[in-house]
Amino acid sequence: MSDADEQWGARLKQARLAAGLSQKMLGIEAGIDAFVASTRINRYELGIHKPDLLTVRRLAEVLKVPMAFFYADTDDEIAELLFRYGKADSDLRLQVQTALASLDSYFTP
Repeated sequence: MSDADEQWGARLKQARLAAGLSQKMLGIEAGIDAFVASTRINRYELGIHKPDLLTVRRLAEVLKVPMAFFYADTDDEIAELLFRYGKADSDLRLQVQTALASLDSYFTP
């Protein structure tokens, strides 16, 4: 198992715990058969298996996080920003977008 697989699983677990869901409930809400939901999510969290893209999309929707949160390479700071942005309401997201847009001149020579 690679470090990236472990990290992916740790992020899934972080989002699941923040949502207050059991492994079984997350799996069921993401459309995984109830009989195997807990085991499947457990294996994802341990990094033993990785879900396909459609399953990741459904997990992200249930957990209310952007899919990119799971794949933010090894940069935990970016992952944390993605996690918090995904949890923000539309007004706060607009404020963040406006603040970032105001930085355009900073990055343009």
